[in-house]
Formats: sequence, structure tokens, C-alpha cells
Amino acid sequence: MSSLTASFTVRICGTRRELLPLRHRSLHQFITRRVTVVPSTTRARTRIVCMAEPYLITKLESAEKTWKDLSVKLADPDIVSNPSEYQKLAQSVKELDEVVSTYKGFKDCEKLLEETRALAKDAGNDEDMAEMISYEIDSLSKQLSELEDKLKVLLLPSDPLDARNIMLEVRAGTGGDEAGIWAGDLVRMYERYSERNSWKHFLVSSTMAEKGGYKTYVMEIKGNRVYSKLKYESGVHRVQRVPLTEAQGRVHTSTATVAIMPEADEVEVVIDPKDIELTTARSGGAGGQNVNKVETAIDLFHKPTGIRIFCTEERTQSKNKHRAFQLLRAKLYEIKVREQQESIRNQRKSQDNRVTDHRLKMNFELTSFLDGNIEDAVQSCVAMEQKELLEELAESVGAPAG
Repeated sequence: MSSLTASFTVRICGTRRELLPLRHRSLHQFITRRVTVVPSTTRARTRIVCMAEPYLITKLESAEKTWKDLSVKLADPDIVSNPSEYQKLAQSVKELDEVVSTYKGFKDCEKLLEETRALAKDAGNDEDMAEMISYEIDSLSKQLSELEDKLKVLLLPSDPLDARNIMLEVRAGTGGDEAGIWAGDLVRMYERYSERNSWKHFLVSSTMAEKGGYKTYVMEIKGNRVYSKLKYESGVHRVQRVPLTEAQGRVHTSTATVAIMPEADEVEVVIDPKDIELTTARSGGAGGQNVNKVETAIDLFHKPTGIRIFCTEERTQSKNKHRAFQLLRAKLYEIKVREQQESIRNQRKSQDNRVTDHRLKMNFELTSFLDGNIEDAVQSCVAMEQKELLEELAESVGAPAG
């Protein structure tokens, strides 16, 4: 084996002096050569030991299998002929692409690390070779750890709404004229951010403020995983600054409210026509004589929730009506999602507010328990004791006489 190592070292660089500049280069090409030197009849099959936690590998293999199955389905003529179903499958495959590609990189890196460690055993007394291999092992171990951390994040449960397009609404809050200007600044910020992410944004409705900016502004944003990034923007946005409308240089505090509404289709949100009051009006402003003479604007009122939507941006009544209902569905869906999230939070709170009997491995509601309602716990303890006594009796009867 020592002669084999020596010949390998000579083939790579000839002398140690030639080896020095190679210390920080990858050993991948050397490993390939090293493996081919050993005769195939005597070489043992290398067993790659997984460095990641078992649960992680199980999930990754399941994700990889799902990705392969979905990829096969995408080639099915029945799926291809159904645009809606094809789009859903294509989106599912796309969501798994990064997981599968990262997992492949993880396995390749793990295999290379094992081969490098095997090579270290055959390095002999060559200090330069040992140093180079040691450096490569450290580099690959670090890379493997980073890939594992990335895979753990990729496998975290994702919000099912993350892939959706959104309706974004900005409303001027407190602060007078400056609040309208601040709302306008936020609108421009989200437009620029959309452009940076190659998303498309469309104006749905807006109301101009007197000194600039907007009282309200609603836009539709379409693109790749829009909701996953902008869902955190919901809430009140506050700014403290000297506004352009301030003549004496005083600092003003202004607010604007941002609502992020995932796009909903007609199946998810059913709107009863009886709950709708819809009127038309003339839009006015730019758009030619059509918008000034024909009632193209839509004023939509939803009775159960009190939501009112006024759409004037489109040049035809039908398009404004479509936009109004689209925005209403998004608002109603946001309310539905918020109620579901609140229900989940309440369930978690109720689970935390409990008493646990570790003998019984049972939980009891705390408030009721402290109010004296412990009968269930008592009866469970009685039943457990009776079961134990019956088991002891059965053992004594079945045991041979001493």
C-alpha cells in the first residue's frame, strides 16, 4: 500500500515542491485518479454513511419521490390538455425543485467527503499530502453542514398561501395631508419592490389626496410567490419627519395602514347576490368622453361586512365590476384566513391552559379542574389501579407453587 501511495504522489506532482501551490485546490480530480489505481477485483465497495439526522433523510427521500412522480404526471397527455391541472402540478414541481437540487448537492458532497477521508488513510507519511487532504476534509465538512442547515429550512412547513398573487391596499391614517403623502410614498415603494422582483403590478382603484399622495390605493401584484414576501407588510406603518407641507420645520408623525390580501377565486369565496348593493356612476377625469358620459364606475357595497368598493380605473363598466368583485373576494378571504388563524391560536392557548397527570398520561382543562371537576381524573386512577391488580392476580394464579 505504501508503494501505491508513493506512485500516486509522484503521478500528481512529482516532487513536494510542486505540491505546495496545490494545497488549497479541490481533491476531486485526485480522488478520481486514486480510486482507479486499485484493481476492481480487490476494491471494497465504499459505503457512504449519511451525516444528516435520520428524520431529515426520510423527509428528503419522500420529497424526491414526490418530485419524480409529479414530473412524470406532467408528461401525461390528459394533464397537458387540462391547463388548470397542468399549472397546479407545474407549481408543485417548481416548489420542490430547490429541495431536490439541494439534496442532490448534499449527497454528492457527502460522497466526496467519505472518499477524501478514505484517501487520508492511505496518505502515509507524506505531510504535504496529509495537509492538503485535511484542508479538503474541513472544507467539505463545512459545506455539508451548510447544506444540511439549508435543507432543514427548506423542509419547514410552508404557508399554503405563499404562492398566491395579492391585492395590496394602502390607506392614509392620522397625520392630515402628510398622511396622504406618506401613503403615496408607500405605494411607490411597493411598486419599485415589485419591479425589482420582476412582479407585475396593476392599479385597481385609488383616491387622490388634496396635497399629493393618496387617501386610498389598491393594486394587484402578480408574480412568483408574492404573498410569501409581502404578507409581513400588513399593519400600520408610521413615519416621523419634516413634511413638505410644514413651513416651520416641525417634525410630524403620520401613519398609513397596509392590507395584504391573498387572491381568492370564486370557489373559495362564494358571494350571495342578495348581499350586494351595486350602483353605477360616471368616472370623470382622464379617459376621454366615454368615462365622462357613460356610467362606467362601479360602487359595490357588501351588506354583511359593510365593505364598500368604488372602482373607476377601467374604461368599461364590466371591467370595473370584475375588478370590484375581485377585490371584494380578496377582502372576504382575508377575513376568513384571519378568523382561521385566530381559531388556531385560541386552540393552542386552551392546550397550554391544562393539567397533566403523568401517571395516566392524560390532560385536563385547568379552569374546570381547579373548580373541583376532578372526577374524571379520580375514576381514571381507580381504573388504572384495578387493571394493575388484575394483572398481579393473573400472574399469581399462573405461577407454579413454590
